[in-house]
Amino acid sequence: MFKRIALFLATNLAVLVLLGIVMSVLQNVFGIRLGNNGAILVMAAVFGFGGSLISLLMSKWVAKKSTGAYVIEQPRNETEQWLVSTVRRQAEAAGIGMPEVAIYDAPEINAFATGANRNNSLVAVSTGLIRAMTRDEAEAVLAHEVSHVANGDMVTMALIQGVLNTFVLVAARIVGGWIDTMMSGNREGGGRGLFYFVTVFALDIVFGLLASMIAMAFSRYREFRADAGGARLAGRDKMIAALKRLSLTYGESTLPNQVQAFGISGAVGHGLSKLMRSHPPLEERIQALIDAPQERASGSAMVR
Repeated sequence: MFKRIALFLATNLAVLVLLGIVMSVLQNVFGIRLGNNGAILVMAAVFGFGGSLISLLMSKWVAKKSTGAYVIEQPRNETEQWLVSTVRRQAEAAGIGMPEVAIYDAPEINAFATGANRNNSLVAVSTGLIRAMTRDEAEAVLAHEVSHVANGDMVTMALIQGVLNTFVLVAARIVGGWIDTMMSGNREGGGRGLFYFVTVFALDIVFGLLASMIAMAFSRYREFRADAGGARLAGRDKMIAALKRLSLTYGESTLPNQVQAFGISGAVGHGLSKLMRSHPPLEERIQALIDAPQERASGSAMVR
């Protein structure tokens, strides 16, 4: 746990330092100040997109370090050989570069994919998955993760988050400035008062929550799409069986925050809390596969 906290803090510190340098250059070299909406937009875009893109570029490294994942370079046993050969076959069928394949130690049934692009990705499975799932079920989970990579979900999620971050920063400051001006009666000197900073802080929270709901809505849609892709690569019956097996530990996750949205298992939510969850309820995912038109699977049957 302490290792993950340290990595999270180090990553965010690196992002803040880099963006601080960029903003310093923009202000001191190019003369950009935060006194007008154009400058606010530049600042918001730098911070909004910068953080998301840096996180995306570092995603594989952070995922490996934070989970302690072991990347299979030379398979040591039959299970590792099967994992590598299955991912290779699915990657070829999906038209992407061969991902790195890894195993990480965790009790729950889970797996995740991450990486900056379709040809530079990582697919990792938990030891809990290897112990609890049959080969058919594990094949479907791997196909689900390969589909995430093929769909470009990591890049799309980063771009959406960047746009939302930019919107939150710009909207909060423009609305906060307008409210401050109305409340102050155009104070002498045109400076910002304490009310402005309090208002912006509150709006950052409110708009941030709304932005998170939008991002999580796309994340849930992305899970349905990856399930459908997994069904095409491995077979619908295998994908349904895998999701049913997943119910044994569904909602449990030891994955770090940076990659939780890309695990096959996500937090369970009910009522309004579902709006903040990255994964749909398991029963909805299974029903979506049952209701989908039958497609011919390209995966071959393999059983343990």
